[in-house]
Amino acid sequence: MTKRLTEKQKKEIVESFKSGINIDALAQKNSCTNSTVIRNLKKYLGDLKYKELFKKSKSLKENSKTNENQTSNLIKTNFDNGDFNYELRDHKVLNESITSSNFAPVDSFFEIPPVDYEIDNSSRKELSSVQLSEVDFPKVVYMIVDKKIELEIKLLKDFPEWQFLPQDDLSRKTIEIFFDLNLAKRSCNKDQKVLKVPNTDVFRIASPVLISKGISRIVCAENLIAL
Repeated sequence: MTKRLTEKQKKEIVESFKSGINIDALAQKNSCTNSTVIRNLKKYLGDLKYKELFKKSKSLKENSKTNENQTSNLIKTNFDNGDFNYELRDHKVLNESITSSNFAPVDSFFEIPPVDYEIDNSSRKELSSVQLSEVDFPKVVYMIVDKKIELEIKLLKDFPEWQFLPQDDLSRKTIEIFFDLNLAKRSCNKDQKVLKVPNTDVFRIASPVLISKGISRIVCAENLIAL
């Protein structure tokens, strides 16, 4: 169950994110999920400001990784060029210290029993999403549609918070739902409008139709839902 954050924690999360601390670190510090952190950041910063700061944080992380790689390569180059030399006398002392008296004769041996547990070779399960049947929806949710009341379909790669998933998953078609009306309105442009869904059972009823259209995931602030 998602941990409920205090107002003080929410403000600290926003300020820390502005200063460049990434989402993983904020979630760990506050003992909550990444989705909880992202939901509160979008709520207080707005969708556009959140995306701007997320790109900045991602850029800083990539630069840090590049610097680490450059340092590692420099150390390796220095080692290959002979900057780390050993004196011959150290080798002589080491060789003299290793004599036959250091090793007692082996009069017996013991057998190491083979490992008898089975290795799980099954394919790795996809753990990032939850099944539709396991989701406890609120009574009312909201969706963004265009002027013709057609669903806005996105690819999973369009959502920054799910960029860590494999490329195959990022190519999945999705629809997005909102538990909060104000958040839905902030994510809506002038050519769209917010649609109220008063009966959330419609997602379970319509799931075969959505799957037939290639839509396999529902994105919300709390979870990534598999149809």
